[in-house]
Amino acid sequence: MKVKIWGSRGSIAVPGPYTLKYGGNTTCVEVITSEGQAVIIDAGSGFRLLGKKILMEKKSSEIFMIITHAHWDHLSGFPFFTPAYLERYTINVYGGPDARDFLDLYLKHQMSPPYFPVDFSHMKAKFKFGKDCPDTGEIGLIKISSIPLNHPDGGYGFKFYKQGKIFVFLTDNETRYRHPNGRTKEEYIEFCNGADLLIYDSQYTENEYKLTRGWGHSTFSDALEIGVAAGVKKLGFFHHDPDRTDADLDSQVELCRKRIKEMNSDVDCFGAAEGMEIGL
Repeated sequence: MKVKIWGSRGSIAVPGPYTLKYGGNTTCVEVITSEGQAVIIDAGSGFRLLGKKILMEKKSSEIFMIITHAHWDHLSGFPFFTPAYLERYTINVYGGPDARDFLDLYLKHQMSPPYFPVDFSHMKAKFKFGKDCPDTGEIGLIKISSIPLNHPDGGYGFKFYKQGKIFVFLTDNETRYRHPNGRTKEEYIEFCNGADLLIYDSQYTENEYKLTRGWGHSTFSDALEIGVAAGVKKLGFFHHDPDRTDADLDSQVELCRKRIKEMNSDVDCFGAAEGMEIGL
């Protein structure tokens, strides 16, 4: 597998001179197999640029995407996804085990008056909604499993398996606060156990978390604790706070690397950056 980051920011897109290194687009990640099949995670503002890439490639007309949850920063790019307006594409939309009745509503609501000037009916692609991702199942060539998130209004994290490699995507997950249907820290550690790559929510610093407890996001320390306890090989900090500058993120990553050494761990940690490709 190869994992490409199209958007790593949380809450709202933040273009500007202070976000050039890590990027300002919100959540969108592409998982690509060695055979060339791709599964897209979330449709944040980075989804627009991914759509342009798909048009240029002119490969498969079938698109697979999976939605973690329906908050704005994870869906805001959907109305600007050009392949959705073209008849030659089929878009398969997946979600967690409880998503069957809501996937089409999530996306269509984005484009209903008065929120957007173009109605969903103008999208000419063939949509296949209502595809649940069960506890364990498959999307095309990739085996996948899910786990409920500790996040307001719920959501799901996902684990991807291919050719002996494991990628876990757990963003918008709060380790130290139990939201309805959320899981314990120990369950998340077990879910991540032995992953080759873990991309994990790390929106806040410890000082910020004193004010944001219950908002549905973790800290750098929380992400580090999960990654080290689970014995992952690579840990990517993700869902960067909109006020977090490139310099801030560089500083936080360096602090975490020092902590990893102090913990006698060999986890390779980094800040997930827009445009980054991670091979597994």
